Amino acid sequence: MLRIAVLALVLLYLLPIGISALLYAARARGDWRAADRSSAGLLPEPRAHRPALVRVFSARTVSWRGILATHAWIVVKEEGAGTYSRFDYTAWGRPIWVDRFVPDGRWFGSVPETVVGLDGAEAAAAIPRIRAVIAGYRYAAPGDYTVWPGPNSNTFVAAVMAAVPGIRAGLPATAIGKDFPYDGRWFGTTPSRTGLRLNLGGYLGLTLGWVEGVELNILGAVAGLDLRRPAVKLPALGRVGF
Repeated sequence: MLRIAVLALVLLYLLPIGISALLYAARARGDWRAADRSSAGLLPEPRAHRPALVRVFSARTVSWRGILATHAWIVVKEEGAGTYSRFDYTAWGRPIWVDRFVPDGRWFGSVPETVVGLDGAEAAAAIPRIRAVIAGYRYAAPGDYTVWPGPNSNTFVAAVMAAVPGIRAGLPATAIGKDFPYDGRWFGTTPSRTGLRLNLGGYLGLTLGWVEGVELNILGAVAGLDLRRPAVKLPALGRVGF
């Protein structure tokens, strides 16, 4: 049994991280501070798009940390509004930043993926709750941000997603910090309310849910299975579909 456990640890955790490190080493890299942060073209022109809109984006994080982790953020636009509002949680200054970056911008060179997309009436119903959760976020003071195991950018976005009933999605397995217990509870329902989660301070945890699937968190690295859309979830590499 010990040999099986060690083999599983290597195959499910260490091997994916090694592969991700090799992929990172193979890419051409420059100074991350000068990396492209322009629009990735994922959002319509706000003045030409009248309906309300909510998006959660996720992209590989800065420099070598992108081997392991992604950074998530939230974008909202009320119906008829001519601009988007973008919310990030970072280690720089006050943790919650509003409109510091292009709404659908590349995260220091990394093209984001769309994790959540709400439009029209569904988005309009969600936006007041999103803004209220952000305004009352418990880790909003300077110094509250902690890279690992959290609270970090993914903890912030996961907290908002969990507080909005209309959002039935989970952050990717690479979103280290998403399992940090921002509500202080180590056992309870999953953020989507479709299952149960045991969470030992973000260091260890087990999630069983229809939306989240099966996830085993070891020191923030998540491996598991996507049940709704069959796929394997791997640390560093993320979702690998069948």
